[in-house]
Parts: sequence; structure tokens; C-alpha cells
Amino acid sequence: VEEGQVLARLDDSDARRFFDAVKAERDVAGASIEELEVNLADAERTLRRTRELHEDGVASIQDLDSATAGVDALKAKLRVAETSLEAAEAQLAVRAQDLENYTVRAPFAGIAVSKDAQPGEMVSPVSAGGGFTRTGISTIVDMDSLEIEVDVNESHIAKVQPGQPAEAVLDAYPDWRIPATVRTVIPTADRQKATVKVRLSFNELDPKILPDMGVKVAFRETVADEPDAQPPQSLVPAPAIREEGGQQVVFVLDGETVDRRAVSTGRALDSEIEIMAGVRPGEKVVVTAPDDLEDGQKVRIRG
Repeated sequence: VEEGQVLARLDDSDARRFFDAVKAERDVAGASIEELEVNLADAERTLRRTRELHEDGVASIQDLDSATAGVDALKAKLRVAETSLEAAEAQLAVRAQDLENYTVRAPFAGIAVSKDAQPGEMVSPVSAGGGFTRTGISTIVDMDSLEIEVDVNESHIAKVQPGQPAEAVLDAYPDWRIPATVRTVIPTADRQKATVKVRLSFNELDPKILPDMGVKVAFRETVADEPDAQPPQSLVPAPAIREEGGQQVVFVLDGETVDRRAVSTGRALDSEIEIMAGVRPGEKVVVTAPDDLEDGQKVRIRG
């Protein structure tokens, strides 16, 4: 849907009757002003004639005072009528907005992921305590503003800072590591779970990322500002790393055989370990295998 697009129209029969009634009152106020303006013009002509007759000694001072009072009274009535017209115009604008509110429009561009109300059902912004009243019409998602919200244990929240890099892994795509960045740390804690909410932004969105997907996040420390500081090349499961002769090695799948490689490791992140050198991103490593596995040995992957 696009911003402003009509999603639904509610029954506006009552609101439309109120609008028509206020509009009629506005029209009556406008017509009364026209009548008063005509009467005022006639009263001013009478006042001029009476003043001329008074100057000629024909009309009395009482006649002049009556004509003057008539003009002043009509001017006062005209000001009241104009004020009433302004009030009627304001009330009409309120009723017009009420009438417009019965047309539900998309507040922003996005995708309607659910239609929560059907024709004929009652809709209320709050729950009415019954099964026949809906509290929403449609759920719209802005796919360009998807972000991650995770709970971080209080004991580790001091290590999380806005702008910190992280990696997200969706439960639906366990082999896909998505770069992300910490956007904000919500300044409140959950006393029951002893956690603090952290929100992260995806560095780059993808159509496969959908709302409400399960996700795991690994927070990364920023690389020190050193000339020789190198970022890790990849992450591998901790069981894939073996200790042989005081050296850490992994077995990398090379066609139908395995290639024994020495690796340089970094920090441990939950169940994974950073590989600084020795394994390139995208290569497959052996996680669980017999202890007597040797370099160049032929292997077969079981599905």
C-alpha cells in the first residue's frame, strides 16, 4: 500500500447526518447576514432622509434619534450574525474532519500483512470485552525500517554500546550471517528476566528478512585503532577447533577429502570462535568427526 491509500471505510451514516445538520445551520447563518445587510442599507437611507428633513425643520429630533438607533441596532445584529457564521464554519470543519475519520488510510507506505476486520464487524480502538469487536483493521509493515530487538543479560549489558558491530543469524537461514549495528540500548530493565532490551539495525536489508522472525545476535567488539589490527575472517563452531601439538587446527572440506589447516583464533562468542587466519568465509569445516581423522582422508557427508 502507498501512504494515504484507502484501507477501509467505516459506516459514516450518523456522522454524515451531523455534518448535513451543521451545514444547514451554516447556510441559515449566511442567509441571515444577507437579510441584515439589506435591512441595514435601507435603514441608512432612511437616516439620511430624516437628517435632511430635520435640517429643513420638517422632522423632529425624536425622528432623527429613532432612525439613528435603528441603524446602530442593525449594525450590532450584523456583527452577531457574522460571529455566528464563523462559529458555524468552525463547527462544520470539525464535523468534516469527523466524517473524514471514517475513512481509514495507510499512515505510511508498506505491506499489509494481515486483514483483521471483515465487512459488517464492529471496530473499536480499545477492546470491548467481546468477540465481535475488532481492535484493528489491518497490520502494515514498513519493510524499509525492519530492525532487531533482543534481550541482553544485565551482567553483559556494559559491553554493548550504540554503534557496535554485530552479526545476526535468522533461525530460518542458519548459515546466513547478516551484518548489523547496535542502534540503541533501551534505558530500562526487565526485573523478572534481569535483561535489558537492545535494538539493532541491519546494515543492508534483504527481501528474505521478514517481521517476527526468530534471530540470534552475536555482538562484536570494535577493532582497536592499531596499524596491524585485522578483523576476523570468519566464525566457526567451537567443536570444530582441535588442539594438536600445541597448535589449533581445523579440518576443511575439500571436495571428497579433508584439508588439515592451522588457524589463528580470536575471541569466543557464545558457541562460536573467531578465526583470524586459516579459514576463508564460505568454506565448510568438520565439526564432529572421529579423533583419528587425518589430513587428506576421504570423507562422505551424511545428509
